[in-house]
Amino acid sequence: MPKEIGKRPSGRPSDEALYRFRVVCDVLAHEKRGQQRAEAVASVVLDPPVSLSGDPHSGKERTVYRWLAAFEKDQIAGLEPRSHGRALSSVVLSAELLAYVAAQKQEDVRASLPELVKRARETGILSEREPVDRTTLYRACLRMGIPVERRKGANARDSRRFAYAHRMEMLLSDGKHFRAGTSRAKRLAMFFLDDASRLGHDVVVGPSESTQLFLRGLYQTTQIHGLSGITYLDRGTGFISNDTVAVVGQLPSLLIHGEKRYPEGHGKIEKFNQTVRDAVLRYLDGRPDVDPDCGALELRLRHWLHHTYNHTPHESLDGLTPWQRFSTDERPLRMPESLLALRERFVITLRRRVSADHVLSVAKTLYEAPRGMAGSVATVHRQVLDGSVRVLFQGRLVKLLPVDLSANAHARRHRHGTAPAADPAPIHVKSAADLSFERDFAPIVDADGGYSDPEDKE
Repeated sequence: MPKEIGKRPSGRPSDEALYRFRVVCDVLAHEKRGQQRAEAVASVVLDPPVSLSGDPHSGKERTVYRWLAAFEKDQIAGLEPRSHGRALSSVVLSAELLAYVAAQKQEDVRASLPELVKRARETGILSEREPVDRTTLYRACLRMGIPVERRKGANARDSRRFAYAHRMEMLLSDGKHFRAGTSRAKRLAMFFLDDASRLGHDVVVGPSESTQLFLRGLYQTTQIHGLSGITYLDRGTGFISNDTVAVVGQLPSLLIHGEKRYPEGHGKIEKFNQTVRDAVLRYLDGRPDVDPDCGALELRLRHWLHHTYNHTPHESLDGLTPWQRFSTDERPLRMPESLLALRERFVITLRRRVSADHVLSVAKTLYEAPRGMAGSVATVHRQVLDGSVRVLFQGRLVKLLPVDLSANAHARRHRHGTAPAADPAPIHVKSAADLSFERDFAPIVDADGGYSDPEDKE
C-alpha cells in the first residue's frame, strides 16, 4: 500500500512528475472502488488525464506499472524523469568516424549524413567496402547531441505513391535556385531525371526559370536518351506555357502538371533537389574560383551529374547505381528518326495577319515581313530552341528580323515610278542627233547603187 498520497517532496516537482502523479492517483482511485490493479491500469490507459498542453498521454500499460512502482518506493520524487547521460561512443561505429562527423557538423551544420560518410571515405577514415548504416549513424548523432536536421512532416493528403518499372516511361524535371561566385549571381539549374532508374539525364543553367531553358534541356535529353512516355512537371512559369504544352504534345509525350504547393506529390525530384543542394549548389556561393557564367556552371553541374551522382549507389534501387539500373533495363529506347526531324518537333506553326506596313507580331515582338505580304494572313514557323521566326513567302521560308525602328527612321523611302526597269526595251526612234548626222553624212549612192545628181536635189 502506498504511503500518504498528499505528501510532496521538497522543492516544486516538474510538470512531467505532476502529470505522472495524476495518472497514479487515477489508478489508486480505481483500486479503492474495488477494481484489481490490472483492470484499473487498463481503464486509465484507455481514458488518460489531459496534460497541461491539452494533449492526452500516449503511454502504455507497462509505463503506468513502472510509475506505480516508483511512487510506492519514493513517493512523488520517484516520478521525476531520469536524466540519461549522452553516450559518447558506439558499439557499431568507430570512434574515429564519430569524432570526424562531430567536427564536420561544427564547421558545416547543414551537411547531410550521407555527405559526411562520402567525405569520410574520401579522406580515408572509412574504406570503400566498410558498410555504414545511415540510421545507426543518425541515432548515434542524436545520443551524442550532434545537431541533425529533421524533415517537417507532410500534411495529410489523399495521395498515393507511384513508381514506373522501366526507363523513360516518365521524365521528371524541376529547377533549383542557387547563387554562384563572389558576386553571388542568381542562377537556376534545371535537372532532368528518369523516374524508374533515377538517372540524371541532363542539366541546363540560366539566370531564371523560362520556357526556352526547359525546352533546350528537353531537346538535349531527347536527343541522347530518346522520347519519354510521360513528362511530369510542376506548375512553374517555364512549365505551364503554351509553348511547353505544344512541344511536348508534338514529340509526342503525355504532359502531367503536379498539384500546386504540394512537393510531396513528386517527392523523387524533391529528394534529388535536396541531394544536389547539399552536395554541390550551396558550395558555389561566394567562392572566388567559381565562374558565375551560365555555361561554366552548366559544365560543372553536368560533370557532377554524369560522373558522380549517376554512379553512386541508391537506396531505393537496392544498392544499384542509377546508371546500372538504366543500362540493364530491357525496355528499348524510342530514339528520334533524325536530328532534323527532332528539331522540326520544336517548331510551332502560327497564323498571323500582316499589317499594311508589312509588320506582324509573334510572342509580343514585332517582325518585319516582306512587302509583298502586306494585308495577308501569313503562316509563321517559330523555332522555340533559338527563338528564330520564319514565314512562308513565294514557296520558301524567309527568316524574319525584329523591326528596327531607329534604322527605319533614317532609311530612305522608296518612290513610285523612279525605279528604272530591270531590262529596258530597245529604242527604234531616231533622235535629233541621228537626223542631223544622216543629213550631213548622207550616202553618195542611192538605193540602186548609182550616183545621185546634186542638181536634182536642189
